Amino acid sequence: MTSLAPVDAAAVAGGPSLSQVRKLVTSIPGPRSVELLERKKAAVAAAVGVSVPVAVVAAGGGVVVDADGNSLIDLGSGIAVTSVGNANPRVVEAVTAQVAAFTHTCFMIAPYEPYVEVAEALNRLTPGDFAKRTALFNSGAEAVENAVKIARSYTGRQAVVAFDHAYHGRTNLTMALTAKSKPYKSGFGPFAPEVYRAPMSYPFRDGLSGAEAAERAISMIEKQVGAENLAAILIEPIQGEGGFIVPAPGFLPALAAWARQNDVVFIADEVQTGFARTGHMFASEHEGIVPDLITTAKGIAGGLPLSAVTGRAEIMDAPQVGGLGGTYGGNPLACVAALAAIEAFEHDGLVERAGRIGEVIAEWAVSVRADEPRIADVRGRGAMVAIELVDPTTGAPDAALAGRVVRYAYEHGVIVLTAGTYGNVIRFLPPLSIGDELLAEGLGVVREALLAS
Repeated sequence: MTSLAPVDAAAVAGGPSLSQVRKLVTSIPGPRSVELLERKKAAVAAAVGVSVPVAVVAAGGGVVVDADGNSLIDLGSGIAVTSVGNANPRVVEAVTAQVAAFTHTCFMIAPYEPYVEVAEALNRLTPGDFAKRTALFNSGAEAVENAVKIARSYTGRQAVVAFDHAYHGRTNLTMALTAKSKPYKSGFGPFAPEVYRAPMSYPFRDGLSGAEAAERAISMIEKQVGAENLAAILIEPIQGEGGFIVPAPGFLPALAAWARQNDVVFIADEVQTGFARTGHMFASEHEGIVPDLITTAKGIAGGLPLSAVTGRAEIMDAPQVGGLGGTYGGNPLACVAALAAIEAFEHDGLVERAGRIGEVIAEWAVSVRADEPRIADVRGRGAMVAIELVDPTTGAPDAALAGRVVRYAYEHGVIVLTAGTYGNVIRFLPPLSIGDELLAEGLGVVREALLAS
């Protein structure tokens, strides 16, 4: 069996040592990538899909290198995970030292300082000037599920409201909270009960102001659920998989105020929006939202599996001792990676960098849209920007076009992702470590992809 070792061994370290260029030496996928994909077909469950058919051997800065020696510009960050850059030197150094010390004890058996340090950092960084507590888990879905458990324990109520176009995970409860059926939910029910769905503010499609959209949602909640039955409202400040939907100004503050007035726990799912992605450390800050609980994951640990629930101490402390935890939750390797990533966010100018990246992408998108009527909307905040594609004659979502754009882009050396309930949104999530020239080149390829599609 042929090894998929990198063609340039020096590139394995990624980070600054990896040449920051787009380079195609074979077609995509190349022969060594095809070999891995054939092995995947024989060994991996068919339901585990692949968006970009390359066998990755190195990544860093703003590029991903495959086994055939192709170097692709990364505009996806592994779905907003490698915001500090793949193989970030701070993260590499911290994890290398920790793996040499110990890899696991289970925090619930024998605790260790990095877990506590991550909790202290999150209590400090998340919105709200009050006593907080944090619990660590492995994935965004775990964080969301535990946030709901905590809210139910605190309020003694069962009902939870989520929103149209929401995505919260793939566990049974988080599938119930997620709006889109295929591919996330179809055939996997029955789902957890006492989950209700409210209409989201989607300015491009509903034309409502934030106040009007909030009134519509609150009316539905009061009529169909009842505040006295409601444990929590759960919402992404900017919806991720749903299509980077930015609610109209005032929508989130109105929901948060209603929740506070009715003793309902307001949970912000910042799994995709957190950690500098939107030009603030957390997207809730854009409108001054102070969630009761906030869930984080993805960008938290530079690519290692870690998630968290952080919130008001009295709410977080409501479950019985032993009610929260998990064998791997707050693994020491992931914790030291998170501490290193947080150091990078705070000291390497990445929050400001996200704002600059967002300006570049938004300017590019508006410019392209002037000559491209199939781009119906440009939206987002910071380095989290999307374009929504439609049939300009009918206004109908054009998922096929989005698919063609993504395929052309990766075949020409650029990784970009789709999103949206209708599958017609192209989303841009570059690592915050990407250089301006590389970003501009990647966007140029996406423009070519639109013209060619």
